[in-house]
Amino acid sequence: MRRFIPPELCTKLIALIDRDRRPSTIADDNGDASFRTSETCDLAAELPAVKAVEALITQLSGIDPAYGEPLQGQRYDIGQEFKAHTDYFAPDGRDFAQFCTLSGQRTWTFMIYLNDVAAGGATRFKLLDKTFQPEAGKLLSWNNRLPEGGVNHATLHHGMKVRKGVKYVITKWYREREWRG
Repeated sequence: MRRFIPPELCTKLIALIDRDRRPSTIADDNGDASFRTSETCDLAAELPAVKAVEALITQLSGIDPAYGEPLQGQRYDIGQEFKAHTDYFAPDGRDFAQFCTLSGQRTWTFMIYLNDVAAGGATRFKLLDKTFQPEAGKLLSWNNRLPEGGVNHATLHHGMKVRKGVKYVITKWYREREWRG
């Protein structure tokens, strides 16, 4: 969905990410140091810009906010990427219990691009043969679960390398049960 959030809100969120970013990490570390090279920022729920985005996502999705993880920002500089991954936690992964015991599996993902990127930085869903280019305010959302409750393998996606410029996104994940972080 294009223009899901307005440009001035994108600008405020970018400033928050730049202020508090740190190297990104992954669950179930696979030993590939270049698997995820972006930077991450946890966005405090009490910030006005965060409240505004949360309200827009809740209004669109109808999902009870109690099921949502805290909003997170990501920054990708030239050459940075997040290789093909899923947002759900692999049920056979060694860290599954750590990440899913309290709140359950991730159900929905809402990802919003905060800026246009000069070159690269697309999000590619390999199994669906779909690629989405970064565009300020554009929302992508997907269900990480299948109707019968299993994980949705078709959500495998790759945050492709930025070739020119910097890419900013925010991500909101929802769980099966209330978030108890």
